Amino acid sequence: MSPLLQVLNLETRFYTREGVVHAVNGISFMVNKGETLGIVGESGSGKSISMLSMLGLIPSPPGKVTGGEVWFEGRDLLQLTDREMRGVRGNEISMIFQDPMTSLNPVLRVERQLTEGVERHLGLNREEARERAIALLEQVGIAGARERIRYYPHQFSGGMRQRVMIAMGLACHPKLLIADEPTTALDVTIQAQIVELVKQLKQDFEMAVIWITHDLSLLAGLADRIMVMYAGQIVEVAPLRRLYQNPQHPYTMGLLASIPRLDEPKDPQNPQRLQTIEGLPPDLTDYPPGCPFAPRCRFAIAQCHTEDPTLRRVEEDHQVACWVEF
Repeated sequence: MSPLLQVLNLETRFYTREGVVHAVNGISFMVNKGETLGIVGESGSGKSISMLSMLGLIPSPPGKVTGGEVWFEGRDLLQLTDREMRGVRGNEISMIFQDPMTSLNPVLRVERQLTEGVERHLGLNREEARERAIALLEQVGIAGARERIRYYPHQFSGGMRQRVMIAMGLACHPKLLIADEPTTALDVTIQAQIVELVKQLKQDFEMAVIWITHDLSLLAGLADRIMVMYAGQIVEVAPLRRLYQNPQHPYTMGLLASIPRLDEPKDPQNPQRLQTIEGLPPDLTDYPPGCPFAPRCRFAIAQCHTEDPTLRRVEEDHQVACWVEF
């Protein structure tokens, strides 16, 4: 079965006064139909920029996709015209952004923001689009949708605004939904509700999901596979359970070690501190030779500082970019 999405050697640069920012550095990955791929990494690792590059949404200038291919259902998205891409975005591929307050237009009612996409992509008239929008709000758990559809964004709570964003993303029944840290600004109770909602809607709509986050623990009950990014590169890809049980990259090990554990016995006399990863990510305007994680890696060998490793297969569906074998 061919993948729904296949990205090959994607590169993105930002040309600034300070220099050329190597934001995305030749990444390749795929997403299968109905699959949830989790993408993790600290801020600046290239998670969001990779997705925006695929959809032609990076600001240009200063940003530019300088290489690669993005195949979606037999079409290279990077070769489509602006008009053709507008037919893909919001229709076949939708994206939910991190902050719903800045993503929703504050001066337009929710009704107009929900109906605009379905009128454009599905050819519905105003009344048909309104009924569809009401049904979507009900589906994402907003009570009194027929009345609340006339609200402005500021009249909703943060969790409700995120539900509105999810409704907008699902309006045209996309084949791929990209969720860019959609729960970051929400409290843990609302986070859990949003995660469960997306899982249920994924089944209802039979769509694939890319979930971007910096929180590995959030993906435990959500993702099928996890892709770990660092300094614009993919450093490890594996099925969820395998990555948690047998991480092969020092950066992944560090991320997992920083997660609080509730399933281990506690010794009040000898409390365990959470582990941290020493150092800082590299300056992407002065990209280092060798592995970008080498300066922070306690396992680094001489080769790590001179040669940048490519992804190698560890076992079935498990790849890692590291010179050291564990």
